[in-house]
Amino acid sequence: MAGPAMIENRTFDEIEVGDIASVTRTLEPEDIQLFALVSGDVNPAHLDAEYAATDMFRHVIAHGMWGGGLISAVLGTQLPGPGTIYLDQSLRFRRPVSPGDQITASVTVVEKRAEKKILILDCRCTNQHGEDVITGQAQVIAPSEKVRRPRAELPDVRLNDHDKYRRLMELAGGTDPVPTAIVHPCSEAAITAALDAAQAGLIAPILIGPEAKIKAAATAASRTIDGFRIVPVAHSHAAAAKAVELVRTGEAQLVMKGSLHTDELMGAVVSSTTGLRTERRISHAYVMDVPGRPTPLIITDAAINIAPSLEDKADIIRNAIDLAHVIGMEAPKVAILAAVETVNPAMPSTLDAAALCKMADRGQISGGILDGPLAFDNAVSDAAAREKGIVSAVAGHAEILVVPSLEAGNMLAKQLTFLGGADAAGIVLGARVPIILTSRADSLRTRLASCAVAVLMARAATLAAPGLPKSPSA
Repeated sequence: MAGPAMIENRTFDEIEVGDIASVTRTLEPEDIQLFALVSGDVNPAHLDAEYAATDMFRHVIAHGMWGGGLISAVLGTQLPGPGTIYLDQSLRFRRPVSPGDQITASVTVVEKRAEKKILILDCRCTNQHGEDVITGQAQVIAPSEKVRRPRAELPDVRLNDHDKYRRLMELAGGTDPVPTAIVHPCSEAAITAALDAAQAGLIAPILIGPEAKIKAAATAASRTIDGFRIVPVAHSHAAAAKAVELVRTGEAQLVMKGSLHTDELMGAVVSSTTGLRTERRISHAYVMDVPGRPTPLIITDAAINIAPSLEDKADIIRNAIDLAHVIGMEAPKVAILAAVETVNPAMPSTLDAAALCKMADRGQISGGILDGPLAFDNAVSDAAAREKGIVSAVAGHAEILVVPSLEAGNMLAKQLTFLGGADAAGIVLGARVPIILTSRADSLRTRLASCAVAVLMARAATLAAPGLPKSPSA
């Protein structure tokens, strides 16, 4: 068994004039963000593509000292290595470094001064075309004693820059705000969520609830509701009923949960006589921004269907596929989760998964690529899927995760949120209009993402996008 990687210096006596050492690194966008995070240098030339397009280089470039750091790395780890004392460094920046550039940093010993064990080294960074991007000279005190140590293992750092949510906001922007029934916004969190979404240009709130409580909540939140329509009703139950009525009359195109329990809101929505049901089963989905994943991850159902039947799961998948389409996934990869990746008659979730895949084969579920049963690891990890010998277009690349029960979905989403640094934007699908579910614990970013997703769904419905559910009376 191989031992740990080692790092070893070269003492002053071991070093000769003309000795060279180098390191090569390809600049990734994440490197620029990490350097900005550590240094505090948030110059828009390095981080803002829109601004950078107007400056002399016309695109984002790396901080100059990123390349300087590579030179320091060679001096500190190779030549001379551990025990080196930096005395002086000159740098001349000759060309910009852009994401994707492969930079080789090298140092060459040009002089030894024995009286103080000082080395003078020429320093150079070149790109993949052999062009100099940095030149300079370093002066260091070389170590006199030999050092050989295990190479330190660095932490696995992942950046969550919320690009996925920003893209959703950009997709949802640029049109008139969508009239939205805000159900019982009688807490600071609820009124703030509605007004933040209005300020972002996503929704036009219709505030439904006891007028005195709505105004008191706005005052407590230090927000003004002047100019917003208030529909006064006596209590939260009446607010839910009124919101449904406004949708049925065409005055509202979205519903947003305020400070009432989800069950109370959904009771009005699923009413067989006055509700917002369609031919589809109503279901919930989280659109999750998970660090390290290039696209949003949809998890369904984590809030509405406690123990969905096979028929329920088919509609849950159809709803999730429609959602995936409006956020830019043309043929979303759908993983139907279970504890194992093989069909086991003793585990009903695996039988449902197999049946759902066959339904997709027969065209009963369309618009996505289904596979299951899949365990969570081989649904999201290509390495785990290969280890199990699973050959599948979905395994390792899932974009929609269909859980076997509400409990499983709720725990999965909250684990990703509280242990994995993910954000979870919640929405209810399958009703006549999308329903925005927010939580007091949601960040502003998450609340706005939930609204953006709902706006995209409402816009798709207005444009009569194929596959969206229709009401029974339509």
